[in-house]
Amino acid sequence: MVPHPPVAVREIGKGEEKKIQTTIDGFRKAAAFIAQKKPELIILTSPHAVMYRDYFNVSGGHSAYGDFSRYGASRVSMEVSYDHQFTYELTHYCLAHHFPCGTLYDQEKYLDQGTMVPLYFLNQAYQDYQLVRIGLSGLPLVMHYQLGEYIAHVAESLGRRWMVVASGDLSHCQKADGPYGFHPEGPEYDDRIMQTMGSGKFRELLEYEEGFLEKAEECGHRSFTILAGALDGRSVRPEVISHEATLGVGYGVVLYEIGKEDPSRHFLKEYLEEEAYKVSSHPGDAYVQLARSAVQEWVNCQRVLKIPENLPAELCHQKSGVFVSIHEHGQLRGCIGTISPTRPSIASEIIHNAISACSRDPRFDPIRAEELPYLSISVDVLGTPERIASKDELSVKKYGVICSSGDRRGLLLPDLEGVDTPDQQIAIACRKAGIDPEHDSVALERFEVVRHV
Repeated sequence: MVPHPPVAVREIGKGEEKKIQTTIDGFRKAAAFIAQKKPELIILTSPHAVMYRDYFNVSGGHSAYGDFSRYGASRVSMEVSYDHQFTYELTHYCLAHHFPCGTLYDQEKYLDQGTMVPLYFLNQAYQDYQLVRIGLSGLPLVMHYQLGEYIAHVAESLGRRWMVVASGDLSHCQKADGPYGFHPEGPEYDDRIMQTMGSGKFRELLEYEEGFLEKAEECGHRSFTILAGALDGRSVRPEVISHEATLGVGYGVVLYEIGKEDPSRHFLKEYLEEEAYKVSSHPGDAYVQLARSAVQEWVNCQRVLKIPENLPAELCHQKSGVFVSIHEHGQLRGCIGTISPTRPSIASEIIHNAISACSRDPRFDPIRAEELPYLSISVDVLGTPERIASKDELSVKKYGVICSSGDRRGLLLPDLEGVDTPDQQIAIACRKAGIDPEHDSVALERFEVVRHV
């Protein structure tokens, strides 16, 4: 586990690198550690490699070049040889497991800083290796961990002497005079992640809340999670080499000696079992149960659920706009709804919107059967919208908002994580509708919801 501050490179820092001498010493110890192990293959995960919301990019081809010209040090350059056989095997293994990873959308052949800074130090100690460079994604943490498991499986099957280098800075907001200012979550994240990585308790990586990670402005959490997945089921002896935040950004170096198989360290399997139990033990009220049944019927059988008997009377005899939201492992997996009723009853509205949320949300692939045990579902029943004169009549916890301009309408539900002000509400609702509030006249409506979970 290493950071990637360009200032650590002597030709870039020009003396400033001495301010993070602790980190530079950590880099050198890490390079010596790798040189001692003599790996044939280094799998390097970088937050600055090509990154997609729903896909892990693996750099393709046989080699790549990079230099530090953007930092005024064009003479510092490097060329790496890629292990294209490993890349091929990993891509096909992921394809066979319906896992979104490969070279399909590889567009950037030039090495990134998250790759080059660690290699700058490594290459001074050891160069007899081939590289595989992998970007992160916006997918859930569990999928980053799972990718690490796949990496280990493929490396072992090829008989490689291999090592994972997880490139990533820690929090970027640790000092008021730092480049990103100060947020209290910054030092909190650093303390917490160094404890997690320094103890080898990798299960904890899956339990960091996305909202907290965003506020901490971390860089490498997903990179570290891939590393943890690659070590799943093995005993490890961590060695914390260094940690500092002298420049307002956290830099940590941790090395891992891998031991024997350890069945107690299958952290992803354990985590998923607990997630499935939480879902099954909290089935929700009749609204949520109806939505879940509709999703299961559609995913498993491609059939529209018939309205069950013995539902509460209001579900069968009232009409309303309804939104069905689906989350998986803490992240949105689908959300479709109607502002006003389009069906004969709330029950029918729930069923059809649940089907759309699981299979027709254009932001996501359709939900697969193996995902069903981990889905959290909520149903929002909308009250009648009312016109308001200004944002001052909004409350993000109580009211949702509808923004209209001509025939364009965008809606945002109330009480959403990460949405803290009416300005944010309006901006997101306008963006969803393709409305430019700077140039378009915008009419505002607010509405209340009854949320069923």
